[in-house]
Formats: sequence, C-alpha cells, structure tokens
Amino acid sequence: MRKNIVAGNWKMNNDLKATRKLVKQIRKSIKKSNLNTTRVIVAPTFVNLATAVKRSKKSKVEVAAQNMHQANSGAFTGEISAEMLKSVGVKTVILGHSERRAYFNETDALLAEKVNTALAHKLEIIFCFGEELADRKSGNEEAVVGSQIKNALFHLGSDAFKKVILAYEPVWAIGTGETASPEQAQDMHAFIRKTLADKYGNEVADSVSILYGGSVKPGNAKEIFSKPDVDGGLIGGAALNAKDFYAIISAF
Repeated sequence: MRKNIVAGNWKMNNDLKATRKLVKQIRKSIKKSNLNTTRVIVAPTFVNLATAVKRSKKSKVEVAAQNMHQANSGAFTGEISAEMLKSVGVKTVILGHSERRAYFNETDALLAEKVNTALAHKLEIIFCFGEELADRKSGNEEAVVGSQIKNALFHLGSDAFKKVILAYEPVWAIGTGETASPEQAQDMHAFIRKTLADKYGNEVADSVSILYGGSVKPGNAKEIFSKPDVDGGLIGGAALNAKDFYAIISAF
C-alpha cells in the first residue's frame, strides 16, 4: 500500500538558525500525531542538510536534498554528489524540479542520468515534472507530462520504482494567477498512473505515490488530498511556516 507523503521544499530559504527553529517547530507539532500512513519530509538548502538531519533524529521528520549532480565526483565546482548527501545522513533527493528545468536548463536526458546515479547510490527520488501555461492552453498537457516521465524514467526496471516518488507540478498554476482545481489535479494524476500501468502494469502503478505540487495550502489541502490518485503534496511557500505545514499534513 502506498503511503501518503507531505514534503516541504524550502528552496533557497532559511539560514542555519532558521533551519534549526523550523525543524524544531515541525517536530513538536507532529510529535503526538498519528502519522502511521503519512510521511513528512523537509528539504533544506545544502549547507543546512547536516544540521537538519541531526535535529530531526528520533522524530517522524525525514530530510531530503533539493538536487544533486549526476557524476560521482570530479571537477564540478559548486556541485554536490550522491555520496556527499549520504555521508550526512540524507536518504532522499528531489530531481527535476520545475525551477531546475527552467533556470538551469535541466533536460530529460540529464535527469535520466541523475536518476541512474541516485538509484545506484540507493537514494530515494522525488521526481518532478509538469507542463507550462502554453502547454495547458494548447491542450498538450498530457503529451508533455507523458514525455517527461517516459524520457527520464522508462528506461528503469519495475523494481526501481520502489525508490521513486512522483511529483506533478502544474507550472502554469504557480505564480501565474491561474488556478488549478482539485479535479484538474486528479485528472492528471489518474493519467500519470495509467501511463505507469501501461508500461509496468497495475501493481507498480498502484504502488507509486504521486504528489501534487501546485500551490497546496491549508485552505485547499483537504480537498486536493481527498482525490483518489493524489497521495500528498510537494509544498513550497507554505512549508516555511510550521503552522501552515502542519495544517497541510493534518489534511489527511
């Protein structure tokens, strides 16, 4: 049975002091909660990963990295390898986030390499993808999402999906003034699950958690999470506030 997951992507926010404070607040808020079927993940910036791992020990808070390089080591100034992440206790990495694709020109081919490297080092992956506004308006959203999944992941064997979480980000609904409805989220999640089923069968498709990353907030989380193919959220801004983040977690 797939688990519900609420993951907070902190992006380029929170210095060391703020990281310590936020981890402490999240730990405290979920300490007495029944999270047997819900995982809580936070993704601080690289320089605060070790501190976040240390501060989340013996709690229900897990720590993920926001990115990693596809090479094991080498002359890649400013980059972080899988082994470096593992050495500080990180077990999960976000790959393919829409901002990485847009601002750093990450392609499906590059992401396939990163996926291979992460899995080779036994890291769990939160793999992101999603269409932009022009794709949605032209009716090409399923073609775009399908190609992103197939190009970066469909070279994998079925067993690999035990270490893959999918995160659908409708880029058109983030900071554009456009709004994605819970029904639109469900429709796309159902398409994603069918795409997996067509390739790997229903058993694999039904076992993969698919998160929604389209501006989930305390006010809309319950309705979005109630949809049958939505298994949680990849949360941006709301994850920087412990009260809001806990409210989203509690939506399950």
